[in-house]
Amino acid sequence: MKFTMQRTALALALLGASAGAIKVDFTSDDSIKAGASTIAYGLVKYYNGNETGQIPGNLPQPYYWWETGAMFATLIDYMAYAGVDTYLSLMTQGMLFQAGKNNDFLPQNQTMSEGNDDQGVWALAALSAYENALGIGNPNWQGLGKNVFNDFVQRWDSAHCGGGLRWQMAPVNAGYDYKNSASNGVFFDVAARLFQQMGQDPHSEWATKVFEWEQKAGLISDSYQVFDGLQVESCNSVSKQQSSMNAALFLEGSAYMYNATSSSDWKTRVDGLLKEVSTTFVKNGVLYEPMCEEKELCTVDQQSYKSFLIRALKATAQQAPYTAATIQPLLQSNAKAAAASCSGSVDKGFAGQPGTACGFSWIGDSAFDGNVGVGEQMNALSALTALLPQRARSQPSTTSGSGSPSGSPSVSPSVKPKSPGNKIAANLVTVLALFGGVVYGLC
Repeated sequence: MKFTMQRTALALALLGASAGAIKVDFTSDDSIKAGASTIAYGLVKYYNGNETGQIPGNLPQPYYWWETGAMFATLIDYMAYAGVDTYLSLMTQGMLFQAGKNNDFLPQNQTMSEGNDDQGVWALAALSAYENALGIGNPNWQGLGKNVFNDFVQRWDSAHCGGGLRWQMAPVNAGYDYKNSASNGVFFDVAARLFQQMGQDPHSEWATKVFEWEQKAGLISDSYQVFDGLQVESCNSVSKQQSSMNAALFLEGSAYMYNATSSSDWKTRVDGLLKEVSTTFVKNGVLYEPMCEEKELCTVDQQSYKSFLIRALKATAQQAPYTAATIQPLLQSNAKAAAASCSGSVDKGFAGQPGTACGFSWIGDSAFDGNVGVGEQMNALSALTALLPQRARSQPSTTSGSGSPSGSPSVSPSVKPKSPGNKIAANLVTVLALFGGVVYGLC
């Protein structure tokens, strides 16, 4: 990853902000949808994978492959709650193209640089498409998610640090000797959502196994802080950086597990994670990235993490309704701050409606901070979508199937989607140097 905070002259940006700034009446769902539509348009203008000669499912540089999956997940939520099909063809084409020959988001040209966390982000997008009954040609989104789950089960490494997924799949890649919460978090969230959807093991067994391993490894603290990861050669040396995305994955998965089980254990985890989110990732009433935001050091990847946490908060309020009274005020304040930030005019780096570019930081005095990009648009779109009260589409009914009712967690049967995927171009794996230490992130 590269540090690419695009900054314009802030004074000039603010002078141009009033021309097309997004104005939202937050008492009106129609007004919220209109604002979200403008933001979504600005987001999709960064994507060229649906153009002739381009690769479906790829964003251009400086964005890594996984972020296209995250963008699709954001658009899926938007379309489901706004009740529109605007980007349905674009999303379906891109996701199925990236599914790979084995229908598990391991496309041929990506496998040597792809991390477990990258693959899991795409799987979560597929499960969101299934949950929201979105897709052209009735693709088997749930089958894609199940196949990724099976891959994760096979890669579980009990020989080092008592379990866990490594960050990278290929031994030659930097990060293969690192086990991170992002990779294990997507595994946990995928397992939890499959269990909530299907009502069968082995998904619940693996969700519990992953969460408890994170706790035993010291990656989830007694107060439910979610730390970044650890080196396999020194399992007790935990890198204690915290990102909103990692917290989001474990909060969302715990809420799905609580919904599926009504277990007091999962309620305790939901409560602990929600309290930790409110303590660590909220400032001035809105979300922020404490590791990098105030120092203006956030990477392109980190600029998108708030989108994950907003969607996780929305899902938590739905899956564990008793949390809604705590979560809803935060969602409201974020939506207002996000809409206010979508007032930028910049010379380059944004092709949406002039005067509606969304900024990154919501904690400062000014509305638009001069930073633009895919992550900024994703964050703002998720924030407005989160205020829409209910899906405009019906969720599919829960599917029953055979599983492993007892014994060790095992692999569930592979399911091939009806539309196979193809190839994509390779990206590079990187390691970030930050705060004088090493921080590992998505690539």
